[in-house]
Amino acid sequence: MKQLYKGNAVRTLARGVAATGLAVALAVPATAAVAVAAPAAIPPGLSCDTGKHAIDDYTGYALCRNNGLATQIFWVHLVCGWSPDVDGEHVTLGPGQSGQSTAHCAGLGTGIGEIHVRP
Repeated sequence: MKQLYKGNAVRTLARGVAATGLAVALAVPATAAVAVAAPAAIPPGLSCDTGKHAIDDYTGYALCRNNGLATQIFWVHLVCGWSPDVDGEHVTLGPGQSGQSTAHCAGLGTGIGEIHVRP
């Protein structure tokens, strides 16, 4: 009977360790996701607004204006969670011009996690 008691204690301890490990494993990605959501720097010479489409959380855009004196190329880069990241079309802007690049994350993922403007 004493042997059975030790076995129960070991099983109880193992369950506690497993539950604690699972809780820690689940907590780390949630914390990391919050830290990753910081906005990205916009390339020099451009002023940009970024966002998600009003009715589609999987489509993102970067609307930029070239405030510099030289021609610039930019595109939107979407971090798509569980799906592969995607880039929008490359847009060439002369001085003073504005343009928009859009991209769409795959529907199987979690939607847009971050939106970056790439030079």
